[in-house]
Amino acid sequence: MIRRSLPAVFALLFATPLLAAGTQQTLFNFVRPADVVQVTTVDASLPQYNAEQTAEGEVLRRVTFNPVAAPSLTLKPQTGAWDWSTDSAITLRAQSAMDWAVTLYVKVQSNDGKTLTSRIDLPAGPAQTLVIPLKASSPLSQGMRAGPPMPWMADGQRTLLASSEGEVTASQVVSVTLSMDKPAVAQNILLERFGVVDGDALQKSAYADIVDEYGQFSRGRWPEKISSDDQLKAAAAREQQQLKGWLAERAKAPMDKFGGLIQGAAFNASGFFHTEKRDGRWYLVTPEGHPFYSLGVNAVAADNDRTYVQGREWMFAKLPKADEPAAHYYGQSNNQDGNGSSVGRGFGSGRWFDFYGANLQRTYATPCSPTPQAPCAAKPFDAIRWQKHTLDRLQAWGFNTLGNWSATSLEGNQRVPYVLPLSIVGDYASISTGMDWWGRMPDPFDPRFAMATERAVAIAARDHRDDPYLIGYFADNELAWAGPGNDPKARYALAYGTLRQTTDVPAKRAFLKQLRDKYRNQEGLSKAWGINLPAWELMEDPGFEAPPPNPEHPEIEADLKFFQRTFADTYFKTIADALKWHAPNHLLLGGRYAVSSPEAVDSCAQYCDVLSFNFYTPKPQDGYDFARLRQLDKPVLVSEFTFGSRDRGPFWPGPMEVAKEEDRGTAYATFLKAAMQEPTIVGVHWFQYLDQPVTGRLLDGENGHFGLVGITDVPYQGFVAAVRKSNQDSLDQLAKTLPAVAPAESGDKGANHGKGGAHK
Repeated sequence: MIRRSLPAVFALLFATPLLAAGTQQTLFNFVRPADVVQVTTVDASLPQYNAEQTAEGEVLRRVTFNPVAAPSLTLKPQTGAWDWSTDSAITLRAQSAMDWAVTLYVKVQSNDGKTLTSRIDLPAGPAQTLVIPLKASSPLSQGMRAGPPMPWMADGQRTLLASSEGEVTASQVVSVTLSMDKPAVAQNILLERFGVVDGDALQKSAYADIVDEYGQFSRGRWPEKISSDDQLKAAAAREQQQLKGWLAERAKAPMDKFGGLIQGAAFNASGFFHTEKRDGRWYLVTPEGHPFYSLGVNAVAADNDRTYVQGREWMFAKLPKADEPAAHYYGQSNNQDGNGSSVGRGFGSGRWFDFYGANLQRTYATPCSPTPQAPCAAKPFDAIRWQKHTLDRLQAWGFNTLGNWSATSLEGNQRVPYVLPLSIVGDYASISTGMDWWGRMPDPFDPRFAMATERAVAIAARDHRDDPYLIGYFADNELAWAGPGNDPKARYALAYGTLRQTTDVPAKRAFLKQLRDKYRNQEGLSKAWGINLPAWELMEDPGFEAPPPNPEHPEIEADLKFFQRTFADTYFKTIADALKWHAPNHLLLGGRYAVSSPEAVDSCAQYCDVLSFNFYTPKPQDGYDFARLRQLDKPVLVSEFTFGSRDRGPFWPGPMEVAKEEDRGTAYATFLKAAMQEPTIVGVHWFQYLDQPVTGRLLDGENGHFGLVGITDVPYQGFVAAVRKSNQDSLDQLAKTLPAVAPAESGDKGANHGKGGAHK
């Protein structure tokens, strides 16, 4: 509640707190305005002269932003420019005067035209001190995808650290503008002190000691949070009893040893996993000839929760000393690989610590009491115990597949089927589509790509060629088949990116040959594309920019499509041929599309046994046009899906956020039910087994809460129970749809079965 105050509370007006984390200089006070700063408004106003006293006793001044396109309030020095070269951030005491959060945009400009911008989501409630860094800053610059919850308490004040992007010359600042973007109704905020603060201590305090000794967010509270080693051990003991009961129930289920349903008609028993279509529905089939719906978990591994500590030790409340047993879990890495996933990221190399490994030691290792004469020896990771425990969990929770990037030590377990990635690495040429998160597109026309593929497949298949528990291989992961955005340049980014290359790139030579074979010379191409191309050699130059698709010149789009299909055909055929030679018994599971083009999907359907998509949507049907996929007549595997929240420690909820932990189970059930209703889908794989570290994983700084298990190795019991029920329900539903007839004879249009699939 905010109430108006006629007499100002002078003690509050004159108080200018000095944040211990940095010296704050007040430049302007909205409650006691002075002629040191010019204040101008556009479609905004300071509707009353009097200040207002809040329920907390602070005195601030109201500003109203009218419901127009961009209402704003601008602060400028009376003369010249502000010199903030020794300062690190702008500070502004502000409060939403609404019963809801408001979004405020801050733009800082210097007299050389440079601009720094920030977006601030100002929550409802008491006043905050907004801190806007004068240099581009974000959680990613601190090494993590998302930052800690705001506001936080700094010296007794609610403080909100904003992200900023762009650049400003701090010694020549001429204006600071506050604005809103198209408010639907008039929005009010309350303002008091505007100033600057020196040093970076205030900004660092937002991240100080945010991780406790167990790797958890230190400032949060939730039911599964651990505060002692005894708690870890007690949680582990309770879980063992639960797993024992759930595994006993599973043992009674009518399943073969691979997890296939022993109900209905028998399918073809080929000795290896394969696909069959019966009565309009696609199935994965186990080596013993039973239908199998792949319920998988990605990244089931014990080494995924390492996080960099070097250079940001101040973020961690208690890291182990060199002579402590947990010091065994330090290591060194470098993930500054130049890909899009590392751009703008700070703290991406150096010394790391593995909190998950340390917590396993605290929970399961034999206790040790060190003395100066006999310090505790480092305890090696007990891989055998972890493997058995993890497989027990997956089977007890209703899963039947180890998804992509799972620990290699789990592959030969003879308990749970698994999939493998093909990572094709080499010195072949590559092409940028602008969506280069994991790197540029490999050039399949380069002979070195075929050599790298042959080598990668041979190595992957070497120890798995005759393993019936291996379902198949994915053709890489989330390649950049299209660019960011929905415009034609993004749709055909692969073709445009190829034409920008030099002729040293085999893909460009292939594209130019396609065009020359069709048009013969530059005159023919110029007429078809509606351009003026004086000489064919101009297309060979680097940076050549093809025209956008144009209805008056339909050949432009036709040529772009044809090249992208040829590119995809060359890519997938190269992999399929290598797999046919080295791993003829296993499936080619598609490209795990995050972005795709119709040409890439159509080609994958031709050369792969299964199409695979990473869907970060409420339901699979929200991620792609399944009517079109049904026309391709190929089984579909959802190779990633997830739902996360912000109330269990890690700050990032992932690409599919739900409001709270309890909603994750509901979202999982909804997704799986929708998948079961789609006759082309043969399985779904959850991302991922463990929560990511609070301060970001080594690979790219992701720090999401979407695990089945926390960094302490304690499962999220409510979510796990909901997932288990959904998994059981899905298999019960599948059993009801199974055909009750004998296997169809060869040529029967009601069946499509056989050993292996398209790449055979």
